[in-house]
Amino acid sequence: MKLKTILIIMCLSVSTIPLGLIVGYQGFNASIFFWIVIFIVTFCFSLLISHLITRPIIGLTKNLDSISKGQLDVKLDKSEIHEINNLTDSLNRIMASLKLAIHKVGVKKGEIFEDFSKETVEKNQQDIIDSINGWAWETNPDGVYTFCSTNVFDYLGYFPKEIIGKNIFDFLLPEDAKKLKHAFNEANKKKKSIKNLENWCIQKNGNKICLETNAFAFFDESGKIVGYKGIFTDVTGKKLANETIKDLNKELSGLKIEINKLSKEYDKRNNRSLQSISVNEEKSIEKWAEQKLDSVFIFDINANILDCNENMYKRLGYNKNEMLSLNMADFDVLETKPELYEKIITAKKNGAYSFKTMHKRKDGSTVLVFENLQYLKDKNAFKCIVREDCSLNRNIR
Repeated sequence: MKLKTILIIMCLSVSTIPLGLIVGYQGFNASIFFWIVIFIVTFCFSLLISHLITRPIIGLTKNLDSISKGQLDVKLDKSEIHEINNLTDSLNRIMASLKLAIHKVGVKKGEIFEDFSKETVEKNQQDIIDSINGWAWETNPDGVYTFCSTNVFDYLGYFPKEIIGKNIFDFLLPEDAKKLKHAFNEANKKKKSIKNLENWCIQKNGNKICLETNAFAFFDESGKIVGYKGIFTDVTGKKLANETIKDLNKELSGLKIEINKLSKEYDKRNNRSLQSISVNEEKSIEKWAEQKLDSVFIFDINANILDCNENMYKRLGYNKNEMLSLNMADFDVLETKPELYEKIITAKKNGAYSFKTMHKRKDGSTVLVFENLQYLKDKNAFKCIVREDCSLNRNIR
């Protein structure tokens, strides 16, 4: 109830006191005139009093609202009421101190005061939600959407009004729906959040999208679950890339196994060992460099190419300058840099090391080769003689 109404009722109630006294002494008929007079006078008087009291309070309230929005130059009007004047003086002193503090600190009023209207707060919240990487949502305890951000359209092709009221599990693949239900139950029982859970979801156009779920259950004051809140993030690209990498690694492992199998068959047929060669064979291998079909290159202990013959860079499809900028790991398909380093250390220790591998040409094609690494002690470098393994290449083709 407003203060003005209270004051009017209070004054009219007080007016009944003299009216009762008149009725007691002169009777009700004789008091009508006096009652009307007293009522009119009291009513006018109550209006005057309520106006005198509420007017400065209303003005002061408006001034305080303006001050809260950063308008520090508001003039506070004086009142006929002493107590309100004291309050006005106190507020003037507070504003003077606030202005001085702002001036000394050097901040702007806009950095201190903000319009916290309902519309402003809701707009700020929506701006934050729309700026996240993904889309925010909220469900009831059964998983029925009660809220989702507007950017859901960018991911699923649905508008929020098409999502709200439907079950969150209806948009997931069956196996992923079971996985998310289990995660929801765990979040409810153990009161812990769901982190980085991947689920495949069906878009409106029928395509699939992989979403990463981060969510938590929230409860009322009695501990009863109210629902779930979370964010879905699109990780389809990352998911597909990881699956491609796994498939490529699996194919590479299979290729290595096949190469080793073919190498063993070849060595068995020719009665030769991959891990060691005789002194006579080493001497014959050194002559490969003079043959037309053999490639030779010089490299350091880090497998960086220092020099090569013409046949080496032409066979791989490079010019000489391009070849000299490469590392052995750049064109060796089967061996990683650490694995090549181990072989180089073995060659330095034993003087030579032979193995079979696969080279990648500049155009992306591959060729199976036999490599003989030799340590050049006087130069503290290494020489590699490369011969294409034609029998293995025929078997692969």
